[in-house]
This record gives sequence, C-alpha cells and structure tokens, in this order.
Amino acid sequence: MTRTAIRSLRKTIAIISAVSLLGVAAACSSSSADQPQEGPVEIRFSWWGNAGRAEMTNKAIKEFEAANPNIKVKPEYGDIGGYFDKLATQMAANDAPDVITMGGAYPAEYANRGALLDLSKVDGPLDLSQLDQGALENGQVQGKQYGLSTGANALAIVVNPAVFQAAGVALPDDTKWTWDDFASVAGDVTAKSPKGTYGTATVLTHDSLDAFARQRGESLYTKDGLLGLGKETVEDYFDFSLKLSESAAAPSASETVEKLNVSTEQTLMGMGQAGMMLTWSNSLSALSKASGADLKLLRLPGETPTPGIWLQSSQFYTISARSKHTDAAAKLVNFLVNNEAAAKIIQSDRGVPSNAGMRTAIQDTLTPQGKVESAYIDRISKMDFAPTFIGPTGSTAVSEITARINTDVLFKRLTPEKAAEQWIGESKAAIGK
Repeated sequence: MTRTAIRSLRKTIAIISAVSLLGVAAACSSSSADQPQEGPVEIRFSWWGNAGRAEMTNKAIKEFEAANPNIKVKPEYGDIGGYFDKLATQMAANDAPDVITMGGAYPAEYANRGALLDLSKVDGPLDLSQLDQGALENGQVQGKQYGLSTGANALAIVVNPAVFQAAGVALPDDTKWTWDDFASVAGDVTAKSPKGTYGTATVLTHDSLDAFARQRGESLYTKDGLLGLGKETVEDYFDFSLKLSESAAAPSASETVEKLNVSTEQTLMGMGQAGMMLTWSNSLSALSKASGADLKLLRLPGETPTPGIWLQSSQFYTISARSKHTDAAAKLVNFLVNNEAAAKIIQSDRGVPSNAGMRTAIQDTLTPQGKVESAYIDRISKMDFAPTFIGPTGSTAVSEITARINTDVLFKRLTPEKAAEQWIGESKAAIGK
C-alpha cells in the first residue's frame, strides 16, 4: 500500500471518529418523523465502482423515477479509493447521502455511532420479508437491521484457463487442493509463461486471512468482537505470502505494491497476465470483460476438511439517520432489492440477489459470467461452514494494518514472526480490545 493510501485510510478513520460527536443527534432521527410528502423530493444515492456499474445503476434509477415520479434521485459515485474518505467527510459535516452503499465493517462503524437508520423501524415502503434470513443477519449490528444486502458473494480463485493452456499446466482440482498445491501450480504457470505473466496475481488481504484462520477452526473476529486467531496462524499467513513472492509464483514486492490500488482493467488478471487471482466472486464479470477471456471460479485451496469460506453480503444499502426523506430513501432501497426491473438491470454486479424471487427473475438475463457466479454461490451455499461475524468498531483499520504489514514482509523489513507480533498488537489496539 502506498504512503498516500495509508494516510488516506488513517484520515478516514479519524473523521469517522468525529462522526461520534454527532451521534446523539443522529440517533434521534427516525422514519416516523418523515411523513410521505405530496410534492417532489430529491434524495442522494452513493456507491462506488467502475463505469459499467455506474451505467447499469443509473439505468435502474431511471426505472425507479419512472415508477415514483415525485422522487428524484441524485447519483453520487466514484472509485473505491476515495469513496470512504469522501463519505467520512460528508458524515462529519452532516451532509451524508440519503442512501449509502457500504461494505465490510463500515456498517458497524457508522451504526455504532448512531449515523445509520434502523431499517426495521421504517414503516411501509421497505419489505424485509422477501430476503434470505442469512442475508438479513449479515446487515445486522447488535441485533438491529442497519443494512440490506445487495447480494451474496464469496471468496474464490478466479482462473484464466487460456493462461494455463498456454503454459501447458493442467487446471487444479478444487475439491481437494491445498495451499501448497496452489503455490506449486502458480509457480509452474509463471515458469512456463512469458515474462510478466504470473501464476497468481493474489495480494493476500485480511479477508483471505480470515478464510485462512477459519480453515484452522479459528476466525478473524469472535462473536464478542475480539480477535479470534492466534500468532501462529498470522505468522504462517505472512510466511506463505512471502514464499509466493520469493518463488515468483506471484509478482515481486515492488510489482505487488504497484498493483494495490489500481482499477480492474489494470490488474494482472484484467490484463490477461495472471493464471489465478484470489478475490470476491462478483469480480468475475468485470475481470472477464477487462481481460476478454472466459474466466472460471474455483473454491479456495485448503477447504478440506474444514471450510474457511463463507457467504458474505457483497455490499449493503444503508440509510443515513440524518436523512430528511427516509420514506423516499426506503422506497429506493426496496426497489433495488425487491423489484424485478432493478434485478434484471443490475443482475449479479453487486452479488447474487438475496431475494429468491429476484434470483429466479434474472436467470435468463444473466451473462455467461453471471451464470458462473450464480452457480458458484449456489455451490458454496450447500457447504457446512462456520458462522461469520461483522467486524467490531475499529476493524476497518485492520484491513490497512494487514496490507501495510504484508508489504513490509514482502520487502523483508519484517520477518513473518515479527510481522505476526506487530499485526496482533496493532489490530488489538485498533479494535480497543
């Protein structure tokens, strides 16, 4: 991670803390104070993503506005790199969008400071009964419904079969492969490919660390919001990351850092220069479009005998507790998760829909990549995996901590052992436990 990116993330965390000063006032907001208005109202809707996502989301907005002529939706979107910095500034300035797309631990960060509306308290326009129970639980913080899942997602190994074929390397059997198998296969692909093409473009993140821990019967966080993994697991994780780089199965340290904050099109997988990439399943369509290749999804290595994978909400739709138009905002969220017109436009871009009716509605409209994503989620949903818990307040910093320390390991500024000690110390300080 670049120093600029690190400073940006720290700034985000600092501004989020400032939001707590407004928390009491925010907590007093409720949908009951917002009566449906007769005249036109304008609401703001924020999300992040590439141009393709913006195009389909704006198309869905037009469908919503046609069905709700008294509601005008102002879109606000940008690259993920600056999205949460901007949101934190808006929150602190009491200028947040009405409908806010969030991901990871951010719903908990903001909900715990009173900045988000409890969606179960919204009367009338928002129907929660159609969504999968697991999806609803993913958006809950301390039992309250602060976010609605945009769709299901799961970690996966994205594979470019054309790179494997060109290297003369067989695709792995994902029903039984191990992390050692992953490293070996990736090394073979690099060795038998043109310079600049690698077996894996994987940059290990704190999400993959969670999966790594869960395969050992541990977890990144416990139900009580504590760290749920030991030093040995963290050390092994950093050691594995280093070995991928040292063996050239993955890019060098400098190349890895260069690719930390690039667009989908600029990733090695997006440029057709990687055989594998560990990422979220809903990245398949964008990566396929960027690379022009017929990409596939495989299960993570090491899933036998103990699965480390889980079904995760790709993103969440939330409503600002300070919104002056919660009725209109709730209508938009309801449209996005429960309306067939919206589902057929957005399809699986934000994950496979969490509404069974919407999943059925989009089957015939899915692209080949969308069908691959849907089939993968269906496969994962049949697995017996352990529950996952939303990160506690402060856990958004752990993502930055993991990336920064992993970079230090790759550049050999820290040994995996020292890196594990530092990671645990900083992560505990971040979550205050």
